[in-house]
Amino acid sequence: MRKNLYIILVVFTGVLLACIFLFAKKAPEEKIPPFKDRQGTIALSGEWLNSKKAMEGLLAAIEINPNDYKSMLSLSQAYIQEGRETGDHGYYDKAALELLDKILKSQPSNFDAMCCKATVLLSQHHFAEGLDLAQKALPLNPNSAFIYGILCDANLELGSYDNAVKMADKMISLRPDIRSYSRVSYLREIYGDMPGAISVMKLAVSAGYPGLEQTEWTRCVLAHLYENTGSLDSAEVQYKIALQERADYAFAIAGLGRVAKAKGNYKEAIGYYEKAKSMIVEFSFSDELTDLYRLNGENAKANENAKEVIAMLGPNANVEGETGHGHYADKELAYAYLKINDVTNALKHAMVEFERRPENIDVAETLAWVEYKKGEFAEANKHINTALKTNSKNPVLLCRAALIKIKAGEAEKGKAMVKKALESNPFIDPELKKEVSTYL
Repeated sequence: MRKNLYIILVVFTGVLLACIFLFAKKAPEEKIPPFKDRQGTIALSGEWLNSKKAMEGLLAAIEINPNDYKSMLSLSQAYIQEGRETGDHGYYDKAALELLDKILKSQPSNFDAMCCKATVLLSQHHFAEGLDLAQKALPLNPNSAFIYGILCDANLELGSYDNAVKMADKMISLRPDIRSYSRVSYLREIYGDMPGAISVMKLAVSAGYPGLEQTEWTRCVLAHLYENTGSLDSAEVQYKIALQERADYAFAIAGLGRVAKAKGNYKEAIGYYEKAKSMIVEFSFSDELTDLYRLNGENAKANENAKEVIAMLGPNANVEGETGHGHYADKELAYAYLKINDVTNALKHAMVEFERRPENIDVAETLAWVEYKKGEFAEANKHINTALKTNSKNPVLLCRAALIKIKAGEAEKGKAMVKKALESNPFIDPELKKEVSTYL
């Protein structure tokens, strides 16, 4: 009897210790990343109140049921949009990825989650990885217009322009809407058809609901197309309409700053950009301010601002974050370093980006321009030819190409490019215009 009691006691103690050990080793429950309260004027809209309420509801649903993957997907989509509207991609891309990875761990063939993750990867400039995931998702729903949009974007960023055109054609055949029209417009633009790009972007704006962020972003893209063709008044009208439909829209405010800059009103332009910069996180506003401060004779401010841009981008470039994905920003950093005359670091980052996507025309232009600034004209000429392969009529590209051609010994070709660029848009960046005008 004693022996049996002893055995029972030993077994009970063993089970108890095992339970204690398992409880101690149990991983803490993963917390769902919360949303951030908005600050400033973007926190005052009724739209934000609705978004906030919706996100609160989704978080509550997930807390009740940690396996509510439908709510997780909706929350990840809300976070992707919140990243667009606040500019805080560093936080919201990471938060969305955490949610999407949790879904895909349990449901690896969840088409919508795969598409959303691919979208975030493209936002972080992980274009090859985004393309790979989108290609895996395609067979799951080959009649989805959304997946063809992702495939279009990924191919375009990697420089596979023929494939990008095919994907855009497929997308618009399935669903002609604001998203598909926008992609067709951009492809027409990079292939040099500016009138065609403008006409399709008008369709994109008309297809959107006035006042929504996507619609007013598209309207700002239309305005920028007008800028690139020298139609400043038309551009200004579109930016003002965007502000009527969506009050205090930062990208429209910055657009008015760009128009003021083109007209030579630097102080006014600075005011617009400083306002836009105070509203959302967006490195390009600070980047433009660097040029404006310099044009306005405020060199100390320009240098300080340029360093601020590098600090904003630097930690995110070529770095893998906690989720395994940093935001690649080497192309942007290359230009930022040029603005403080640090050609060595500019070349380093331009080369890193070029190794990732050597066929992309914007990346090739970046590397060529850095090489030009470094005095490596033969290499610059080789890379600018890649940048020109789609016959883009972008006046900044044409002016840079002209300067490179002239220095590389193709003077007549370069001078013809200068003439062509300034005929299409006489309002290009004043410093660049000054440099090319000597060859007219």
